Amino acid sequence: MLQRILVGLGVLNLLFVIFLGVLFFQGQNVVYVDSVKLMNGYKGMQDARAAYQQKAGAWKANIDTLASEVQKQIFTYEKESPRMSAKERQLSQELIRTKQKQFTDYQQAMNTQAQQEDSKMTGEVVTQVNAYLKKYGEANGYKIILAATEYGNIAYADEGLDITEKVLEGLNNEYVGK
Repeated sequence: MLQRILVGLGVLNLLFVIFLGVLFFQGQNVVYVDSVKLMNGYKGMQDARAAYQQKAGAWKANIDTLASEVQKQIFTYEKESPRMSAKERQLSQELIRTKQKQFTDYQQAMNTQAQQEDSKMTGEVVTQVNAYLKKYGEANGYKIILAATEYGNIAYADEGLDITEKVLEGLNNEYVGK
């Protein structure tokens, strides 16, 4: 019985919040943008991704070179170990272990750097987009600009409220004009 009362109160609360939202937003200029479409179409993001990919390519080339060196050292050891003394085999094994550790450490450092670089790049682009959205909203008299994400934060909105294309055009024009 208590559960039914609590559920009933919860539903009434939800309806009240929705009712207040409708009253508050009635007559207000509320629009939305498709954030995925906006970010993917923004030339600033495209340029940032291209720069990131270039850096990532260089990191990958360095990692590939180190991996190749380790593999070459192992191959050489396997080929020459029958002719080595016990002391030479031990030294070669230690050298290989050292190279493998250096490779692993470098690979981890590059992964960390890549994550940091990606976060920094994304953060900078999001800051640019948010600043433009604020300016755009003020210039066009919007009270609220909502962002629809791929996870569906907006369950339904009339397509006439979608200003993504207008914002994307202005954002790209501003970016190119810099």
